This record gives sequence, structure tokens and C-alpha cells, in this order.
Amino acid sequence: MHQNSEQSPVDSVLEYIHTNYSRKISLEDLTNCAHINRVTLNKQFQERCGNTAMGYLLSHRLKVACDLLTHTGMKLDEIARATGFEYDTYFIRQFKAKKGISPTKYRNITRKFATAQ
Repeated sequence: MHQNSEQSPVDSVLEYIHTNYSRKISLEDLTNCAHINRVTLNKQFQERCGNTAMGYLLSHRLKVACDLLTHTGMKLDEIARATGFEYDTYFIRQFKAKKGISPTKYRNITRKFATAQ
């Protein structure tokens, strides 16, 4: 299974997340990819990334969403789907919870900033 013996379970999962974040990903998908159980995976992830595997997945999705909000004219539901959120309502709720502002407000602020550069 491992093409590269150097690749740690965390590396495998990071690569999987970065490739597949736009799809539906479960914790089981990640543990299968890493070939370790959830407790070990989260422990190793926490040590390396300061986050659980699913926590990292969420923050990666939001990071991509921030880029899309700033640099594209995509609608919120399109961004939600493109970043692996099934529903824009869930995306908006997660975005607000993590960023402290709504995606629309974020877009307006970062757009102004990006055009001012």
C-alpha cells in the first residue's frame, strides 16, 4: 500500500485531505487511509498539526473557502459544495463559528483589501 516508506500516517492523511477535501470525507476514510485507528491518528495529528484530523479537514476547507470568497465571484452555495460542505447553511455556520464573521462580510472586507493592494 505504501509507495513511500518514509510517509507517516499523518502525511498520508494530509495528502488525502488536500486531494479530496471537496468530497464527503468521514473519519473512517481518514483512518483507512492512514492504516491506524482513530485514537492514534488524532494523537499523531494533534502532535503535528495542533488539531484532530477532522478539525484539520474543517480548517483546510475554510482556508480554501476564504480564497474563493476573496478571489472569485462564486456564490456561497457553490463555494460550500466546492469545499466539501453538503449544505451552504452548514458552511455558513461553521465559517461564522471559526472566523467570527459571515462569509459575505468576509468577502466584502477581503475584496476591499485585495483591490486596495
